[in-house]
Amino acid sequence: MPLRDNPSARQARLGSELRKLREAAGKTAREAAGLLSTDQAKISHIEAGRLGVSEERIRRLAVFYSCDDAALVDALCAIARESRGQGWWDAYRGILAPSFLDIAELEHHATYLRALQPMTLPGLFQTEDYMRALYGGHIPPLPANEVDVRVEFRLKRRQLFEREVVPSFTVVIHEAALRMRIGGRGVAREQLGHLLEMSERPAVVLKVIPFTSEEFVEATQPVFYAGGVVPQLDTVQVDSAVGGVFLGMGTQTKRYGTLLDLAERAALEAEHSRELIHDIAKEM
Repeated sequence: MPLRDNPSARQARLGSELRKLREAAGKTAREAAGLLSTDQAKISHIEAGRLGVSEERIRRLAVFYSCDDAALVDALCAIARESRGQGWWDAYRGILAPSFLDIAELEHHATYLRALQPMTLPGLFQTEDYMRALYGGHIPPLPANEVDVRVEFRLKRRQLFEREVVPSFTVVIHEAALRMRIGGRGVAREQLGHLLEMSERPAVVLKVIPFTSEEFVEATQPVFYAGGVVPQLDTVQVDSAVGGVFLGMGTQTKRYGTLLDLAERAALEAEHSRELIHDIAKEM
């Protein structure tokens, strides 16, 4: 089986979870290789997501590592059974950077979603004009065809809300993001109207942290939290000026989960949040 040059974040996560189980059991990569009658290098490649692993081998390793968490083992086996080409986002492989595909795949497999947006609105809730205004401010400037494909991809991510079972999505937005006139008054006003429409969806809970809040001060970076089929597979994506980072360690997801809890408690209730959005839109 050839090595993957660019494993997806989900493939890498499968490998890292197997490594965590091995290390928790106090086993070496060499011992794991001996169990599977392979070499230590292949175990390293599996744990880095560069090499696939069969369900049968995952279950053998789980026994060897004394892992009795059947739900976790089943979830890891489900990831191992996945193959490229199954998701709509795979059509963009080689066209967009892997990070774009990773976020779509993360959303697709999530059991619930949470987000904190300090300065911009969630990608799934953006209008096309708002997206184009955001991408228009990219440094260095993006070619027109690159902007087109990014917008097309982000719009397709909305398929999430058309599924038979839609994951719940709780979004906390700071008032600063609502007042940013990205794209100009008209674009911003239309965007706020679309945001109000999205807030009415059954699966969506949208809350706003007002400027008057004295309880929440950590409003510096967007945080996106995707719940896994088991808590061990919860994933956090944190945006920065140099790109997004995926975090999956238990201490990391717990920290950001707590941050989102604090943000939700500091925010207005959903109905009052909609009233504030409506008032800001009238001021545009």
